[in-house]
Amino acid sequence: MKLWQKDSGALQAVEQFTVGNDRAMDMYLAPFDVLGSMAHITMLATVGLLEASEAQLLKKELFHIYTNIEAGQFKLADDVEDIHSQIEILLTQALGEVGKKIHSARSRNDQVLVDIKLFLRHEINNTVKAVQQFFFLLQQQSEKYKNHFLPGYTHLQLAMPSSFGLWFGAYAESLVDDCITLQSAYKVVNKNPLGSAAGFGSSFPINRTLTTNLLGFDDLNYNVVYAQMGRGKAERITAQALANVADTLARLSMDMCLYLNQNFDFVSFPAELTTGSSIMPHKKNPDVFELIRSHCNRIKALPNEMMMQTTNLPSGYHRDLQLLKEHLFPAFTMIHQCLQMATLMLENIHIKENIIADEKYRYLFSVEEVNKLVLQGVPFREAYQQIGRLIEAGQFTYSTQLNHTHEGSMGNLCNPQIHQQMDAVMNGFGFEKAAQAIQQLLSNAKG
Repeated sequence: MKLWQKDSGALQAVEQFTVGNDRAMDMYLAPFDVLGSMAHITMLATVGLLEASEAQLLKKELFHIYTNIEAGQFKLADDVEDIHSQIEILLTQALGEVGKKIHSARSRNDQVLVDIKLFLRHEINNTVKAVQQFFFLLQQQSEKYKNHFLPGYTHLQLAMPSSFGLWFGAYAESLVDDCITLQSAYKVVNKNPLGSAAGFGSSFPINRTLTTNLLGFDDLNYNVVYAQMGRGKAERITAQALANVADTLARLSMDMCLYLNQNFDFVSFPAELTTGSSIMPHKKNPDVFELIRSHCNRIKALPNEMMMQTTNLPSGYHRDLQLLKEHLFPAFTMIHQCLQMATLMLENIHIKENIIADEKYRYLFSVEEVNKLVLQGVPFREAYQQIGRLIEAGQFTYSTQLNHTHEGSMGNLCNPQIHQQMDAVMNGFGFEKAAQAIQQLLSNAKG
């Protein structure tokens, strides 16, 4: 059943092709479609398009639908095309003609837009909180293992001494920048498109500022044409922010795969967190990290995929945009699972002590010996050549005593400062404003 159905029906094959996986994707949007409708009918009553009593009836019924969705007791009927139609049908079944008034002064275009933005806002909120928890773990492990040294590599060649304090701390600080990009995505997402209708506004005297406040948006997408053009752009920007988190996790996972390798032998994990081989009894495979790496690499491909899907689209709505949901929406679940599994692994990591005491890592200390000569007054280039000649002659000697004190080095990790950076980013989101607005909207509907 389609509320927009005309006299001539589409061929079943065309219908199946055009609907695609939209019904499944719509279930992600279900609670947000209800919230958008609550704000819309509240506004309609203030401009005379609904009686106050009608608006109250609609809000109470919408609240009932919302609680069913939250309880997992809601589904799309087999003959209903989408979530928007399903909710309107339920309202009409419960309230008769009043239910049919809910769509005044809006189009499915801006209805979908506001649903997606509310969904993305909610998921960014949850993702940021999950990233923050992983950040705390990394900082905790950085402090715990700050005196556990390991070889540092460039080009996968031995370079200079590093530490697990630096390693954990590096990924913690990476997440700070990832959250900055999530905040940018949040600012793009947190603008209200409702009232743009099909992309050209409405002749009804609607109050878009009111729905903006009711839904806790920071501001409007003012230009109604741009509000529609913003579909695809908001999703792509969000996907890029997710890809940044995914990139951090993928690189961390690659490090772990290397460090668990017997030729590195820097770390180990309880047997139950690794997998074995069907024929090699000694194997402890890093399957969790390999899968995190692969899942995250798929997420990293999302922005480019979405960019290509929207390439050369003119202004206005196009059905191409429907497909953006299919990979983006599940990506939030996947990034959460990857964060959860990375947390499980790093909570249970065992780090080998005295790694760099092994003589095979002696050349890690070449720069340290060069620096010692410089501190004695030898020009750097000459000191570099002296140590190089000793290495070539097989006469290089070194000390494993290290004294790095500058900001961000092994002896001065600056974890408190990095923590302050994360706090500043978190405080810049303003999640509380949206949460309070939605809670008030629901309270008013509940009555």
